[in-house]
Amino acid sequence: MEEAEKIQKSIKNSFMPQQFKNTANPEIHRKTTAAEIWADTGGSVDIFIAGVGTGGTITGAGEILKKKKPSVKIIAVEPADSPVLSGGSPGSHKIQGIGAGFVPEVLNTGIIDEIIQVSNKDAGNTARKIIREEGILAGISSGAAMWAAIEVAKRRESADKVIVVILPDTGERYLSTWLFQE
Repeated sequence: MEEAEKIQKSIKNSFMPQQFKNTANPEIHRKTTAAEIWADTGGSVDIFIAGVGTGGTITGAGEILKKKKPSVKIIAVEPADSPVLSGGSPGSHKIQGIGAGFVPEVLNTGIIDEIIQVSNKDAGNTARKIIREEGILAGISSGAAMWAAIEVAKRRESADKVIVVILPDTGERYLSTWLFQE
């Protein structure tokens, strides 16, 4: 990132989106994602689950959902092999799109009620299950988020709760990867 920032500064009138730092990232989720979740559930969302990549989705949507309904539970999903949000060390993993190895600047950790760690295997198996059983070409981070949602749904305290999970990627970008070779 330092080298990219150096290059960007050396090029006149250049722009670098900086998804991990740019406040427009969570802002768009405050305005759109949260509004859509609220409208589509009629305000009955009880649990919101999202993987943490840049932190924009969970921060933006989570802040608004908590503001509208303070009892809503916000659950973050991260790779088990890089549990930075849980206080662990960064590490390599296969769940592209989440688990950057650091806590993003735009991430509001104060709204997160729980962090669930997902293994590469569980993320991949769940993505393939979504594809096979639901006909949705889900990607690896979608598999991770759905695995977490399924685990949360199994809990006694989740009975009769409205759970919303974000499936952020498509399997199209992984057609030639391990996701479809296993």
